[in-house]
Formats: sequence, C-alpha cells, structure tokens
Amino acid sequence: MKKFLVGVTALATALVLTACSGNSGGSAPRGGGIAQGATTTTSAPSSAPATSSPTPTPSSSSSTPKPTSSKPKPTPKPTPKPTPKPAANAADVPCKAALASPGVSACVDLSALKTWLLQDGKVIYGPVKQLPGKKGYATPTGVFHVSAKVKNYHSKQFDAPMPNSVFFLPGIAFHTGSLSVYSHGCIHLSAAASQKYFTMLQKGGVVQVVA
Repeated sequence: MKKFLVGVTALATALVLTACSGNSGGSAPRGGGIAQGATTTTSAPSSAPATSSPTPTPSSSSSTPKPTSSKPKPTPKPTPKPTPKPAANAADVPCKAALASPGVSACVDLSALKTWLLQDGKVIYGPVKQLPGKKGYATPTGVFHVSAKVKNYHSKQFDAPMPNSVFFLPGIAFHTGSLSVYSHGCIHLSAAASQKYFTMLQKGGVVQVVA
C-alpha cells in the first residue's frame, strides 16, 4: 500500500513539473498550438517589395499658355469704283455722210487730229488720235469706201511696214504708225486703234475725211 501511494505521488509530481516547463521555457507547445491568452499579429513578409506610384513628370507642353494679344484688324478701305467715261456724242462727229450710212463707217477730222468708228449713226469707238499726211503728201478729203484690208502690208515705195492696213484710196490707208511723225498721206493710228479699225471696218464701208 505504501508503494502504491508513493508511485501515485511521484506521478502527480511529474505531471505538474511537465506542465510548468512547457510555459516557462518560451517555446511553442507541441503540435503548433497557440498558448491560451497569447495575442497574435499578422505582418506582411519583409521580403515583399514596397510598391509606390511614380510621380508624374510635368511635360514642357503642359506649361501655362501665354496669353495672345489680339490686335484689332484694320478696316479695309473701300475700293473706289472707276468713273465711267461719258458716251461719245454723235453730235461731235463732223462727218454727216458717215453718220447717215448703214453699218460700220469711219470719220476722220484732219484739223482736230481725231477719228471715230460709227455704226448706224452712233459712235461705237473713239474719238482716238490720228496723224494724217504731211505737207506735200496731204490726205485727200471726201467720202470714200474701203477697198482692201491687208494685215501685214509693207510699202515698197517707202520701204516701211504698215500693219493692219485698211485701204480706202490707192496707196492711202488706216494703219499702225507713229503718232508723232506725219505720214505720206495715210492715217496713222496706235496699234490698238488700228487693230480695232481692221476688225470693224469691212470692204465697202464708208470712210469720210473732212478738213
């Protein structure tokens, strides 16, 4: 009986010592359990890289735009309208026969150094400057008719070109010529005027020359 009590007492003592040694040693209980009353905390692994959002670098294009100075636009000046030339008055034309003739006719005023183109009694061109024949080669006066037209005539007698020649007498014609030198009987016109006369006057048209 004594042996039994001694054994029980020894076993109880061993159990108490074993329980105390499990808490006082600081090691975790077997089986991975958590000691009662212990506080647990969960922390991120130290090896995990810390993520940080990159700070955007301001670009040069995002700079504050400079205020543009708006200058008032100048008001455009109105374009002056050309003053229309007054229509030529047939009353100023001294050629009654030319005014009375049908179709296109011509009038030459030797003293005024002017000439006109007429159509059915109305002025259609002119007056424009003309130079007639000089002394000794005076342009005849009277009523004549266009006899021929030669675009690039050349005078054999005077060895001179006579562009846009419109003949109304033998050897006498309207043509391009100097407006500062008198002719040998022809009617000198500017290049533009001679072209107009060459185009408008037709064979048989009346040409009246007055002094």
